[in-house]
Amino acid sequence: MNQINTIAGHFLKITLRSRALVAIYIIWLLLVVFSAVTGYKTYKDRNALLTNFQQQARQSWEANPDKHPHRMAHFGSFAFRLKHPLSMFDYGMESYTGNAVFLEAHKQNTVNFSEASFSTGLLRFGEISLSILIQIVLPLILFFLGFNAISQQRENGTLKVLLSQGPGFRALIVGNSLGLFLLSLMFLVPVLVATAMQLSFTKLPADSFISLRSIYLLLAFLAYLWLICTVAICVSANSANSRAALLKLLGIWLLMAVVLPKTLQAVGSTMHPAPGKIEFETAVEKDILLIGDSHNADDPHFKHLKDSVLKAHHVDSVHKLPFNYGGFQMREGERLSAEVYGDHLEQLYNIYERQNNISTYAVFINPLIGIKNLSMALSGTDFKAYRHFQNEAETYRYGLAQTMNELQMKYIGNVKTDHDKPQIIDKDHWTTFPDFKNTYQSVSSVASQQLLAFIAMLLWFICSFALIYFTARSAKAI
Repeated sequence: MNQINTIAGHFLKITLRSRALVAIYIIWLLLVVFSAVTGYKTYKDRNALLTNFQQQARQSWEANPDKHPHRMAHFGSFAFRLKHPLSMFDYGMESYTGNAVFLEAHKQNTVNFSEASFSTGLLRFGEISLSILIQIVLPLILFFLGFNAISQQRENGTLKVLLSQGPGFRALIVGNSLGLFLLSLMFLVPVLVATAMQLSFTKLPADSFISLRSIYLLLAFLAYLWLICTVAICVSANSANSRAALLKLLGIWLLMAVVLPKTLQAVGSTMHPAPGKIEFETAVEKDILLIGDSHNADDPHFKHLKDSVLKAHHVDSVHKLPFNYGGFQMREGERLSAEVYGDHLEQLYNIYERQNNISTYAVFINPLIGIKNLSMALSGTDFKAYRHFQNEAETYRYGLAQTMNELQMKYIGNVKTDHDKPQIIDKDHWTTFPDFKNTYQSVSSVASQQLLAFIAMLLWFICSFALIYFTARSAKAI
């Protein structure tokens, strides 16, 4: 350990003297400040805007006068998706997934108004977030700082002298890896400080579980950075010269950051093509019409339903039923259409899952994909978080529509006469209906969804020590 500590201290001493490091670190700090400020501003502005829209939608809902409940079901409402506080750290898919959906009876609308739909084509080049800095930029910096740690000593002939003084290749590799890892912490600390400042200026929701999510994120990134450092030093130890080491590391970085992610996405989309929006909605509408149209009194399915209801209540006319038959028919139609839509949506999600599985299983060949998946999931910005919102919105929509149908069954008469129940009800019935509330996934749910990524990062961490062992055995002094 004394030898390892000495080697690590020597690496730090030599690297910290470099003028290039000063310039790199200044640029790094500027990038961190820029990412932190833009992330915080985007989060505050977007959530304030969406909260205001949600309040306006609620005010509009409550401002409706006394009317028929089915009209209220079609009047509908809105559900807005609020950003998770850690989205300031990792934007994830936030710019491409929608954040608002209109909720109405008999129809499940898509989530719209994504950032990408309003932005220019420059968004395809990506956004600079604190997470991206650690995932993409920092490994490149560490590769540049560590590529010649051992190869340069081999070139100038000091490696043989150093090895003859006692330390073996294993101690040399571990010491330099530790020194580079400590250097990486110097870059990581400003990011941690920036994230802490972002969160300190933010009112944190009770179900955001920031502390636990942050701990998992920190541990995952520490394992990732240690792996990057060991790869840099091991490549340097196995390369004939510094130029070869740098080219190998740049190739590894390009493969991790550009080639593999893009290739896997293209392969997933090609192997499992998903239907377009129009094709999906057409298929849903077609299946709903096959089941029956609840607005058509002569529809075979609902005509049979009416006969069954009349027989069950021993009456010969819907006018004699103890409840409003129109509301009953609308309730049944809503149930059927929701089931059809749910089946089609589940099929679509299964296609997306098969597409994503191509990248999901690639965490065992590319640690960057693993840390990216973990970062997005823990920051509440991955596809699972978007799907969670969509499911919540559909549950609320279905509950709203069915509540209005049940109010119609209870308070609206089957025949409009002067002595029968009025065709409108008091607006207090919908003002008491709860507003939509956006929630976040629990940490346990996120952990179960990303179990494969957690296992992969643990295996990569273990493999880093195996890499050191085998590199030390094969490395040569000349």
